[in-house]
Amino acid sequence: MEPENKIVKPGLNGTFIGENGEQVSPPAGWAFLAAGDAGLTRKVTAQGIFWRVQAQMGRRTISKGIWAPGETIAVARQEVEAVRSTTAYQNKLASDRQRRGKKQAEYEKEFCLEVRTFLAFAPRHQELEEKMAEAVTVHAVPVGSGTVARTAMIPVEERAAKAVIAWMRHQTTAYEAMQIPRIKGKRREIRRMLADRSVELLKAYREGVETSTDCPLRQALEKSTLNHVFYSKKDLPLL
Repeated sequence: MEPENKIVKPGLNGTFIGENGEQVSPPAGWAFLAAGDAGLTRKVTAQGIFWRVQAQMGRRTISKGIWAPGETIAVARQEVEAVRSTTAYQNKLASDRQRRGKKQAEYEKEFCLEVRTFLAFAPRHQELEEKMAEAVTVHAVPVGSGTVARTAMIPVEERAAKAVIAWMRHQTTAYEAMQIPRIKGKRREIRRMLADRSVELLKAYREGVETSTDCPLRQALEKSTLNHVFYSKKDLPLL
């Protein structure tokens, strides 16, 4: 019987579980190509039969790679490497990298401004507003961070607001240490409660109220600033 395309998930002892729950093993002569090189994977899958290995990570389904005839993978790899070694490809790669870098820098600036607009601290707290906007931006906007700042499903001003509340949840509350019961909706309920506390905390800074040095927001920003200085110094070249 000729092999056919399948979606499988890891089983025991090098075997896999098929879409109908059956235990299967890759055909003789097949090899595994790990996920990570989209161009090579597309080249292999375009050539014919393959098995895609998927695994469940929380609520997400991720691809671990594909199984395909070893010869198909070898030929595809040679063809891809030949293209990638050309000057034209390297120039295009550099150009794309520069374009993405410019786009990312522009987004960081835009996002930081949106965060400051959302914070809207009173004049006496402008320095803290600037520090907080930078801290939230540094945390939220990196490519691949998986934060709300990286989604295009909602307007950027809404992303900024949600990113602030998320940052405060992790930096100014005991959320990380909480033992949350495995009850449907409980985590969402606790997040809403902490979000209300964060909004109340921000209110004092927006109204210009004098806050104490042990304010959780001030302490979080001081810690964030120290970490930023530490990593900046660590990354400096040795003279």
